[in-house]
Amino acid sequence: MKNVITLGALVISLVLIVFLYVRLSDTEQKLAAAEQNAKDCMQVTFQLQNKLTQATNGKTPDSLQTRN
Repeated sequence: MKNVITLGALVISLVLIVFLYVRLSDTEQKLAAAEQNAKDCMQVTFQLQNKLTQATNGKTPDSLQTRN
């Protein structure tokens, strides 16, 4: 009986570890997608600031130059 309880606890622990691993993997993928989205938004913002500055002032400051 004691071995069955120990085995049950080990199985429950293993299931919990697998469940948490799957959740962590999913969260990491969502974080990577969010970081890429933020990076893309920042690049578009810099490009729009660059175009706006060119349209209003002419020369673009170095801080607003399009990054390649």
